[in-house]
Amino acid sequence: MNLRHTLIICTGITALAGCSKGFLDRLPTDQVAPQNFFGTENEFIAYTNGFYPQLPDATAIYGESVDNIVKSSVNAEVSGTRIVPTTDSKWSWTDLRAINFLLNNSSAINYKDPAVRDRYFGLAKFFRANFYFEKVKWYGDVPWYGVVIENIDLDNLMKPRDPRTLIMDSIMADLDFAIQHLPATKSVERVTKWTALALKSRIALYEGTWRKYHTEFNLPDAERFLNLAADAALTFINESGYTVYNKTTGPSGKPYQDLFATIKADGVAEEVILARRYSNELALRHNLQFYMTARTQGKPGLEKSLVNSYLMADGSRFTDKPGYESLQFYDEVQNRDPRLAQTIRTPGYTRIGQTTQLAPDFEATMTGYQPIKWMNIVAMDGNSQSYQDMVLFRTGEVLLNYAEAKAELGTIDQGDINISIKKLRDRVGMPNLDVATANANPDPYLENMYKEVSGAQKGLILEIRRERRIELVMENNFRWDDIMRWKEGHLLTKPFLGMYFPGAGLYDLNRDGKMDVEIYDGAKPPATGPYQIASSELTNAGSGYIFTNRNINKTFRGDRDYLWPLPAEDLELNKKLTQNPNW
Repeated sequence: MNLRHTLIICTGITALAGCSKGFLDRLPTDQVAPQNFFGTENEFIAYTNGFYPQLPDATAIYGESVDNIVKSSVNAEVSGTRIVPTTDSKWSWTDLRAINFLLNNSSAINYKDPAVRDRYFGLAKFFRANFYFEKVKWYGDVPWYGVVIENIDLDNLMKPRDPRTLIMDSIMADLDFAIQHLPATKSVERVTKWTALALKSRIALYEGTWRKYHTEFNLPDAERFLNLAADAALTFINESGYTVYNKTTGPSGKPYQDLFATIKADGVAEEVILARRYSNELALRHNLQFYMTARTQGKPGLEKSLVNSYLMADGSRFTDKPGYESLQFYDEVQNRDPRLAQTIRTPGYTRIGQTTQLAPDFEATMTGYQPIKWMNIVAMDGNSQSYQDMVLFRTGEVLLNYAEAKAELGTIDQGDINISIKKLRDRVGMPNLDVATANANPDPYLENMYKEVSGAQKGLILEIRRERRIELVMENNFRWDDIMRWKEGHLLTKPFLGMYFPGAGLYDLNRDGKMDVEIYDGAKPPATGPYQIASSELTNAGSGYIFTNRNINKTFRGDRDYLWPLPAEDLELNKKLTQNPNW
């Protein structure tokens, strides 16, 4: 429940104490009794177990619908049709109250073993940092609450938004405490020192690049945050013992694909820092494979510009090839970065546990570039039948955070690339990224995409962004965050495209002798087996790319849409709150 929404419910009842069953008076969980609860370490464990559901679940994968993954519908933030909501769950403060209850509780503060106490305080501060990071991404300035707010504490209930600078400094302080006090023992299901370092690199990179590119907000210390990101990532690289998963013994025998296809994250624990657990035996399942295989779940497919961004296997640029724009599917996916064939169906693709080769299925994908990342056995395709663990933090992201922070600072050298990007490319047999070559010859295709990048490191920054987009597709909704922090919202207004077809006819996408798609002119002909697409759905008259969501006129206002609007009800309740610019 929204904190201020509770207040308005309470108002008008005889005394604010009349809300004894409301949010403000409730202890954070049903299991917590009086304030002397924290008398043993087991009680700390039991209480902090309640923090973990705050982390993203598998629905975060379904939520990606920016310019990486195209679906049959377009989110309001992508189409530019957001309005000021009456209420919004993103403005909820319930999770923060549960965290602060532990940090403020006198019995916890006075626990007999300070080292044990600080371990769980560190865990609470990790979650508080993550909580506030989400708030800052959405709203910018928000109220900072370091205490549990009681129902008579009108000063806190009615306080204005605190500056983003204060919030971010407080987040960094929380993470530094967590890094110092959390255990260094690795765990795929528990937050550790290494999870906190990974989160610090993620948050500091976001904030450093936001401040660098969003000059309209006049925020200081962009370089300080970029240095914090690089330092946290380098500490992780040098001290954690984590590495890039590179075994060929997984379900598909391909390390990148198996990082996500492996059902239990323990099997890829050399790279996975933290995962969300699922279990078939305990009926803890999700909908991921149903989302990617059913006809009714949005029909996700990779967008054309992302497919174009994958390099050739020799490290050269696909978009430098003459005539790349009109290559048909079979030809365009040949001799590419192997991550492409480990992310979408390409010729020769087979399901894990099967031998039948499968072409892209247009019944389940809008663009033809059908995702296979996270896919496992066919038995998991049904509604709520998937149970593979969801990776939340992994070493690959930390390596990318390091390289990007150093490049944005202008302090990067080839050695920095060798301990970061090279490891990711080595996994799939790709040539290393060369700093001098990248800066000497920036990619025109990427230059047109990322218009805010400039300076001596321009070419390298563009290549690191390419690497990030490819490596992290369909993970944690990173693409939305990246577009926002890089100030590249114009990308949301571009047409979202799929495969190229030169005209009407029958098409064998994987060259197995079976026709997979029929492009037709005029009236729809009788069905003969292949999936049928009207030529009018292509970008040109009778030929071109599949043009998805063609009737939606996407817009993006750079003076408004990088932040979310505060809910109208909260603005009415608390007159000290202000709305974000131009909402």
